[in-house]
Amino acid sequence: MSTGAQSNLSVRLHRLFPKEDVGYLLASLLLQLILGLLLGHVYDQRIFMATGYLVATGQDPYIPQDLTAVFNNPAFQGMTSIGYPPLWPLILGLIYQLSYAPIHNLLIYNLAIKLPVIIANLGLAYLVRDILNELGQTRAVSRKAWLFLLFNPFVLYFSVAWGQFDSLVALLTLASLVLLDKQKIVISSIMLAMAIALKPTPIPVVLVALIYLWGSPSHRLVQFLVSFTISMFTFCILPFILMKWDASPILLHWNAHFTVSGGMSLTTFYELVKDTYLLPGMWWLLGFAWLPAILLGALLIKTGSHDFVTLLKQSLALILIFFLTRTWTSEQNLMLILPLVLILTYLGELPKICLTATWVLPLIFTFFNTSPPQLLFPVLPELMEKLLQRMDVYRSGRLAARMVVVIPWQIIGWWMVVRCLRKTKSLPV
Repeated sequence: MSTGAQSNLSVRLHRLFPKEDVGYLLASLLLQLILGLLLGHVYDQRIFMATGYLVATGQDPYIPQDLTAVFNNPAFQGMTSIGYPPLWPLILGLIYQLSYAPIHNLLIYNLAIKLPVIIANLGLAYLVRDILNELGQTRAVSRKAWLFLLFNPFVLYFSVAWGQFDSLVALLTLASLVLLDKQKIVISSIMLAMAIALKPTPIPVVLVALIYLWGSPSHRLVQFLVSFTISMFTFCILPFILMKWDASPILLHWNAHFTVSGGMSLTTFYELVKDTYLLPGMWWLLGFAWLPAILLGALLIKTGSHDFVTLLKQSLALILIFFLTRTWTSEQNLMLILPLVLILTYLGELPKICLTATWVLPLIFTFFNTSPPQLLFPVLPELMEKLLQRMDVYRSGRLAARMVVVIPWQIIGWWMVVRCLRKTKSLPV
């Protein structure tokens, strides 16, 4: 390598990793590795571990099995199968081959499953920092946002401690919007399809992208639709064909996400009153309320605007409408909107209370949802069981407290929707 090339590389590395920031980066990485090793949600992590084994050994991950003997752990008895599209199970199969297969250690396997999430957390912090820099914010402001994502309790809790991969979905979605703004249509559509293939929560962004491209030359819109469709087929359908997996469990329970109530949704009131989260009779149709709500929101989006900030606001608005009108919204799903709210807050487009509510309210909610004790599954399963039994004594009080948290979230959430769908003057940061 020539001296000039080495000099350019050195400059780029210094810009990406300034000396004064390396310590914070390493501290965040170490913290995430420790949390990822020792903690994990008893429901999700068991399913992820079992799925990795089934995929790696050529079995169908969508058919539940008793894997007590495989992991030498009674916790793997009587489990349900994974409910996500094939992309995440395929990733889990690779992780199993590289971690648990050579070293039969559940803690190492637990950490290995979190590694894509840790990488996504770091990538999201740098992407948000770069976006703010490109939008003209000072280095102090962009660095503040970078530190926020590296050490935010909400991010650390729901990603590396819990084990959910919403930050990976958020990274792909935000990167897709950045590429769309740069007119890199094909790669943008592939990334968005990949995000949706992991979790369907970014589906509203597809409408935003189509509206964004509507005023462009027609070939760009066609290019996006074709590449997005091919990508969705590749990520969601082709694996069933190639791996010869049985899709009937998914097809038979196609409406599973629409027949339940609860989470950070107003329908959590139903669980409080009836002591069940299953919607009775034809009430499951309420689970489709998000569809006309999103379409109505899309009609309120003004076409012809092609600046990136407007693209972020429109995406945030439709995702929020999706979350606020669903009969079930898990608290970790809000990770998808956190970077959008963070950027818009630091740009002065949203007041700080919106950012605070987006990460504080889910943490309060999850406490009353008995989630913290469930993270002790990898290291202290007996203590976990005792804590859950004690918390179940106060079930009615917990459900009432959850409803109290949901109300301000609904108010602030709809307020953000209104602000994002109408023109407003920027607020001071």
